[in-house]
Amino acid sequence: WYVAWTHFILIWAIYSSFFTPLEFGFFRGLPENLFLLDIAGQLAFLFDIVVHFFLAYRHTHSHHLVYDRRLIALRYLKSRFIVDFLGCLPWDAIYKVCGRKEPIRYMLWIRLSRALRVTEFFEKLEKDIRINYLFIRIVKLIVVEYYCTHAAGCIFYYLATTVPPSKEGYTWIGSLQMGEYRYSNFREIDLWKRYILSLYFSVVTMVTVGYGDIHAVNVREMIFVMIYVSFDMILGAYLLGNMAALIVKGSKTERFRDKMADLIKYMNRNNLDKQISKEIKGHLRLQYDCSYTEATALQDIPASIRTKVILSSFIIFPIL
Repeated sequence: WYVAWTHFILIWAIYSSFFTPLEFGFFRGLPENLFLLDIAGQLAFLFDIVVHFFLAYRHTHSHHLVYDRRLIALRYLKSRFIVDFLGCLPWDAIYKVCGRKEPIRYMLWIRLSRALRVTEFFEKLEKDIRINYLFIRIVKLIVVEYYCTHAAGCIFYYLATTVPPSKEGYTWIGSLQMGEYRYSNFREIDLWKRYILSLYFSVVTMVTVGYGDIHAVNVREMIFVMIYVSFDMILGAYLLGNMAALIVKGSKTERFRDKMADLIKYMNRNNLDKQISKEIKGHLRLQYDCSYTEATALQDIPASIRTKVILSSFIIFPIL
């Protein structure tokens, strides 16, 4: 049941990760249908918090599974509990109750921590030898790039909406003119058209094309553009580095996949028992997750000290 639950909560995590920037930028109070959907999602994540209090974990040093309820609860309380709990609060309702105070809406960004579940999902897919590694990596890089531009586009639109209606012409979208069409009353335009414009501004800024048709107008927009472009340098380095790694090959994950594929071929060829095969796969996955094993740790120590360590690890009984 837990596997089914992880897939279910993953769908909600994808939805929440995508919708949170959209809610922050384009909505001042959700419409009823989206509000009910938001409540359903938060209830699902609240139940997931309860599940985490009973979920065994692997000890960081011994790598043994820990089933003690008290230790599990303490570990979760010290790690992700506060962020998960704050993310489940109905910030849209709190925003309305508190007189629509704008700083409260900033708390919505806490929900972006759920995007970590999506990255964990991609990491699992990368280790699955049944799926093409190159395909998964490319899809992951495309998702990362789109998500960053999506979030930035929503912030661009948010900056435009915080300006009083009388000064909408002093925003990037309010001053925009394409052909003979002006976007001075941009709040009345269709939602998806506004989103596409915001995404376009974000993408053009990210790739530093600079067509000149769309640009920052006021100081706040200029400040955000400077921050965004600085972030894009890091994002670009990440994307280029990963693409180069795909071409060169030899990453840790690829070595793991190759070794796992060879082991599966060996086990199938020799008709090994399913339980033995499962243990072999589990051991290989453990080696992958804990790359700095006991053998590699001792390898870096001088031989004389290594001998003392080995001797001290055993109880030597006197010979009778």
